[in-house]
Amino acid sequence: MTTFSAMDIGRTGVGFAHHWIDTLAHNMANANTVTPGDEEPFRALRPVAETMGGGPFAASGSGVRVGAFVEDGGDPPLVHDPQHPLADEDGYVARPVLDMAGQMSDLMIAQRSYQANLRTVTSAHEAYQAALQLGGR
Repeated sequence: MTTFSAMDIGRTGVGFAHHWIDTLAHNMANANTVTPGDEEPFRALRPVAETMGGGPFAASGSGVRVGAFVEDGGDPPLVHDPQHPLADEDGYVARPVLDMAGQMSDLMIAQRSYQANLRTVTSAHEAYQAALQLGGR
């Protein structure tokens, strides 16, 4: 671990939480996106965190980054709406594969993660500043 590892770890956590919040915002913005019933619908994405610095057994304090994005699985809900301009020949449109309640819950968790990591960076900065003040006396 380096002298400023707490700040580096917190910084990577802030970055991951930021990507997570952006992804959730993208998902929620597409909550009303419909497609013809025979086409692939919008599927919510989830970022997957991976440790930085080499594999699952990386050294403690290496931080995290976005390793991949995973699409929500399952069958899309089909809605019978023959008047819709995107309806297929049977009159169905596919709604997005998206759990809005789950997205809102994840948004609260991502926001708390962002805040906690930002507080880690701030606390480390304050501690390093205090140490510099002690050394200067």
